[in-house]
Amino acid sequence: MSINRRSKNITEGVARAPNRSMYYALGYQEADFKKPMIGVANGHSTITPCNSGLQRLADAAVAGIEAAGGNAQIFGTPTISDGMAMGTEGMKYSLVSREVIADCIETCVGGQWMDGVLVVGGCDKNMPGGMMGMLRANVPAIYVYGGTILPGRYKDQDLNIVSVFEAVGQFSAGNMSEEDFCQIERRAIPGNGSCGGMYTANTMSSAFEALGMSLPYSSTMANPHDEIAESAKRAAKAVYEAVRNDLKPRDIVTRKSIENAVAVIMATGGSTNAVLHFLAIAHAAEVEWTIDDFERMRKRVPVLCDLKPSGRYLAVDLHRAGGIPQVMKTLLAAGLIHGDCMTITGKTVAENLADVPDVPRLDQDVIRPIGDPMYAEGHLAILKGNLSPEGCVAKITGLKNPVITGPARVFDDEQSALAAIMGRKIVAGDVMVLRYLGPKGAPGMPEMLAPTGALIGQGLGESVGLITDGRFSGGTWGMVVGHVAPEAYVGGNIALIKEGDLITIDAHTLSLNLHVSDTEIAERRAAWKAPAPRYTRGVLAKFAKNASSASSGAVLDKFE
Repeated sequence: MSINRRSKNITEGVARAPNRSMYYALGYQEADFKKPMIGVANGHSTITPCNSGLQRLADAAVAGIEAAGGNAQIFGTPTISDGMAMGTEGMKYSLVSREVIADCIETCVGGQWMDGVLVVGGCDKNMPGGMMGMLRANVPAIYVYGGTILPGRYKDQDLNIVSVFEAVGQFSAGNMSEEDFCQIERRAIPGNGSCGGMYTANTMSSAFEALGMSLPYSSTMANPHDEIAESAKRAAKAVYEAVRNDLKPRDIVTRKSIENAVAVIMATGGSTNAVLHFLAIAHAAEVEWTIDDFERMRKRVPVLCDLKPSGRYLAVDLHRAGGIPQVMKTLLAAGLIHGDCMTITGKTVAENLADVPDVPRLDQDVIRPIGDPMYAEGHLAILKGNLSPEGCVAKITGLKNPVITGPARVFDDEQSALAAIMGRKIVAGDVMVLRYLGPKGAPGMPEMLAPTGALIGQGLGESVGLITDGRFSGGTWGMVVGHVAPEAYVGGNIALIKEGDLITIDAHTLSLNLHVSDTEIAERRAAWKAPAPRYTRGVLAKFAKNASSASSGAVLDKFE
């Protein structure tokens, strides 16, 4: 294959002269038309600290591409800050932005007929959106993660974004002074980088490294540290070599490599959002993968890492302990991942890990040995039952008893649910139902970190259940179940729950059930009417119209 797939098109004669003129305007010389054109999809933005430190990584990538012998073409991708949008109407745009980012990358790479692309991103939806766009375009590609944030500090305690949401609950319960609350708010986010625990951004970056689409060790670096810019330069060289060797994303992203990624998600105690996003990524890659595959992987892979939100440590601690390569080598030595999968380095997983010890170092306790895991099985359980026949997702780490039966407390929006918590109207034993928050109903499937954080802060994290057809932040833990499908807006049984109905969440039997007879459910269904759409124009209306079920990734191009 020619190293420049467009060279013939641009240099074939007078008919292409206008194309050449446009490039001359950009400073090209005659020799440049023989070089590969590699896009740099730059997610830099001052909207959020997750992305405000990306420009130097994009600059490093451009320098690396040019040093390797390529031409870099920079274009932008948008971002939405989940942490800033949480609890507001703006949160409805978060999942939507995943699709917008994917569309941007596919459009620019395809429209400019690029030979390869390097994607630089930080905040949660930058990750799956970037990967989906890369897989759709299917030219040689690599993901460069913008890096995690360093921890904040107050009263000798590390802080992160979830510290703030939990402080809201503590303050409202009278268990925290106003001074401490304000100091936590001011100190939790000390600078650039994505949220510091094994929340969604770090979960997805770690999974991309395991998938083979990012360089080893790159997924747990801190944005303020110098090593991350050097890693971006190495990534640029790697994608240039991938162009030379015609190594494309769909050569790397296979069913086996997705199993590797999901194994690492389980081993690190990653975010519930990984289920939604990897369903979408598999769809973009045209790889057969269903929600039931996550349950299959959960039963095989133990939780090895003691990471927040349910554990003690942050991503920077994981990096110091050996990073994702150490987690992967531990899994590989136990036969739990595939060592023969190709990666963007041009080497297999096993080759990349050849020099990594089979067991974690003894001078750290972030990564456990395979024989002494945090939990014997994975933490992302897929529950089914009459409330979620298509499946839903529960995060069961850190819970003493992941079973609850209690009366339903029903809310058709997040704000009224949060008001009930803050007003101390939710008590131990209740099962909160937050509905009409799914892909179509909200629309956009917003995250419920504000209500769950408030419950944790009030000490109700293990004694109050919460189910929703919306999503949870990667920072959420507790007796919570999300992605309930079918969602309320399309007539899922979650729409038929009445105040006081008994509901059981049971992670032991992997079930979510409403204790109402089939006859009663049928009568309620006959009386139910779908609500009018909340938006009839613009991007939210388009998302609501086209989004598939959460059980298939809430993608917009799942056409029958």
